[in-house]
Amino acid sequence: MENRMEQHLPQVVDIAAAAGREIMEVYAGEGEFQVESKSDGSPLTEADRRAHNLIAARLAQLAPDIPLLSEESEARAFAERRAWRRYWLVDPLDGTKGFIRRNDQFSVNIALIENSRAVLGAVHAPTSGASYFAARGGGAFKTDGGAARPIRARKFDGARAVMVTSRSHAKGAVEEYRARLAAEGIEVEVSGAGSSLKICAVAEGAADIYPRFGPTSEWDTAAAHCVLEAAGGGLTDAAGETLRYNKENILNPWFLAAGDAEFDWAARARGLEGVE
Repeated sequence: MENRMEQHLPQVVDIAAAAGREIMEVYAGEGEFQVESKSDGSPLTEADRRAHNLIAARLAQLAPDIPLLSEESEARAFAERRAWRRYWLVDPLDGTKGFIRRNDQFSVNIALIENSRAVLGAVHAPTSGASYFAARGGGAFKTDGGAARPIRARKFDGARAVMVTSRSHAKGAVEEYRARLAAEGIEVEVSGAGSSLKICAVAEGAADIYPRFGPTSEWDTAAAHCVLEAAGGGLTDAAGETLRYNKENILNPWFLAAGDAEFDWAARARGLEGVE
């Protein structure tokens, strides 16, 4: 299955880029965006809808036998999902709040999940035109509109770490995590970014670690998780266990996206759950 779907990776990358163009048509419009609130209080815009509709239609054409779970699709009960051996997991517009604030830090995420693991992923950044993509066993790549080039997470030298963090979420536990690294004599440079692009920064060697000590959903991480693993890194929970998908509760635990899996990043996160 993985080999067959790997052949479809270029089409998936194209679908993500096409969804990005739908988003940019809304983004380039004048005035404020019309924003609705979903049942969980998160925002929804025309761009979310347009990107979702395009992705859903194109993936159905590409692989009509594979079900879709999208942030903007109807909820699918776990009683139904638990029977899925493979499915598409999609966030049509990851970083809607950043989109509304026009901070350019949002992305399109498309992943294929097989047996609870992300085996194919494409992340597209609409404002820059960059795409990150991978299939398990086939390496990770980035394109800025030209030829695709391989990317690789970097080894941690033990002395200096670039830590990428969210610009819009709670900082207490993240600051304590940075302090723990600094207490070991590690110089920590903090860089801000939005959406799944933080995980992609680790995958391409621009950062060493992204600690996410706050709520996310499975569609927020799956595509970039695939890219990061293919680039040589890893995405684990705070206990060091690799994140799995299609759980009954689609919320992720706290996690660490790391470029060098040989360094025990998770050990420095122990006991942080109670830090505000």
